[in-house]
Amino acid sequence: MDQLKPSKANSSPLTTLNFLERAATVYGDCPSVVHNNTTYTWHDTHRRCLRVASSISSNGIKRGHVVSVVAPNIPAMYELQFAVPMSGAVLNNINIRLDTHTISVLLRHSESKLVFVDSQFLPLVLQAVSLFPKSYQRPPLILIEDDEFPSNLTAEIYSTYEKMVENGDPEFEWVCPINEWDPMILNYTSGTTSSPKGVVHCHRGIFIVTIDTIIDWSLPKQPVYLWTLPIFHANGWSFPWGMAAVGGTNVCLRKLDATTIYAAIRRYRVTHMCGAPVVLNMLCNSPDGKPLEKPVKILTAGAPPPAVILARTEELGFVVSHGYGLTETAGLPVSCAWKREWNRLPATERARMKSRQGVRTVGMTEIDVIDPSTGSGVKRDGCTLGEVVLRGGCVMLGYLKDLEGTNKAIRDGWFYTGDVGVMHADGYMEIKDRSKDVIISGGENISSVEVESVLYSHPAVNEVAVVARPDEYWGETPCAFVSLKSGEGLKGDKPTEKEMIEFCRAKMPHYMVPKTVVFKDELPKTSTGKIQKFVLREIAKAMRSPPASSRKSRM
Repeated sequence: MDQLKPSKANSSPLTTLNFLERAATVYGDCPSVVHNNTTYTWHDTHRRCLRVASSISSNGIKRGHVVSVVAPNIPAMYELQFAVPMSGAVLNNINIRLDTHTISVLLRHSESKLVFVDSQFLPLVLQAVSLFPKSYQRPPLILIEDDEFPSNLTAEIYSTYEKMVENGDPEFEWVCPINEWDPMILNYTSGTTSSPKGVVHCHRGIFIVTIDTIIDWSLPKQPVYLWTLPIFHANGWSFPWGMAAVGGTNVCLRKLDATTIYAAIRRYRVTHMCGAPVVLNMLCNSPDGKPLEKPVKILTAGAPPPAVILARTEELGFVVSHGYGLTETAGLPVSCAWKREWNRLPATERARMKSRQGVRTVGMTEIDVIDPSTGSGVKRDGCTLGEVVLRGGCVMLGYLKDLEGTNKAIRDGWFYTGDVGVMHADGYMEIKDRSKDVIISGGENISSVEVESVLYSHPAVNEVAVVARPDEYWGETPCAFVSLKSGEGLKGDKPTEKEMIEFCRAKMPHYMVPKTVVFKDELPKTSTGKIQKFVLREIAKAMRSPPASSRKSRM
């Protein structure tokens, strides 16, 4: 046994890039990418990606250089998930919802050598590069043209995407990683806290999370997948490569709203899609939201989904699966694995069970909820709070140019997520909050997520976020920011602050009940659709603490 060693025949670097060649062989004549009136086959996509990779390489991009992409879910965006790393470069998808200053900072921090930009967002990128110091070399821009957003070719534009396709070599020998630990992806966190971090993933990690997700979601061969999840959001949770592995059809959407989604489901006979809970909420509150003719499987993650939203989504005919992940895990290494016996539960109880984040997927090594002060796992009682920690092959290599941040997040053999959760007796984990969002009121820890879940069950509520409001007596009290449904979605008169508080008092311990309810037309969101609680915390902080004489007992 000791004489049997790894060899070239059995130790090829793990990478998702070779999924594309197999897809062209097995599913060559089948549709790969559909967008408006354009349809490519897997044979087309394979050759187009090779041509673009060839053109990138011939323009001086070397192994390890960063190439950035600023584009929505269009065919070129999908192709670049393969073409950029096939050239040997590190792929950096940039969020199209970011402001010019942030994009400028990210391009400089990553030292991007080339930028692909969709014509709709060309003005945004031109403004971003104009903020570069005069001495800083600007990266060449490759324009992804679209007739809907015509653009004049300026001096800053080096070439166009289709010229890269036309001039590239379809027989290009793509650049295989020397080592599966070679960097492949650079993603920046959503910036919910303030300063985005550059998360670096290797070929091995991307391979593991992609295969893992295919297994966990029971993804069949040749599904029809609707791109409602932004590809710039953690590379679409690894599904660009996953769709190539199973020969699926990628239905691209530049515009995302409920009407467009329902129309695409009907037109293309969609079978699968992904989205954050905000997408589920959008689907539930749309006038177009009639029950589906055929079930559509939808995978949700990104924030703890309220059980009431899950229940409403399934009433429409969507089959919801729930997972958990972060930019630092490149996908969803935790899944609420469903048990058959739960099908016998009432609908509300099924939704409550499904709202839990769940257990590790088969490709993940271990997850736990630990007491940060002791490093030991918390009691499996569904009540004791701790920090969620993970270990496994899809955890990032680290943060770019931030050794201190890397060492803080990865230590003692764990990746510390910063999320606060509990472990239930059945071994299922449930997120209760981000550590910074826990409200400490009179010595009691209050989960803002639990309070939000109750408020979401009010028929007039569209969106809600609960944060801490300073209080001279209690230290902090829950403050709820609420947006209400409009039009047909709102039944009866708009509720008052008093009515909302009384609604909560009937459904939760009184110490958890919001002492303040603020109605807003729309809640502020991050570039990935998450509610910006740090903005709401500042608003709550600016409110005067109510006088002690006006407070009622919380008992």
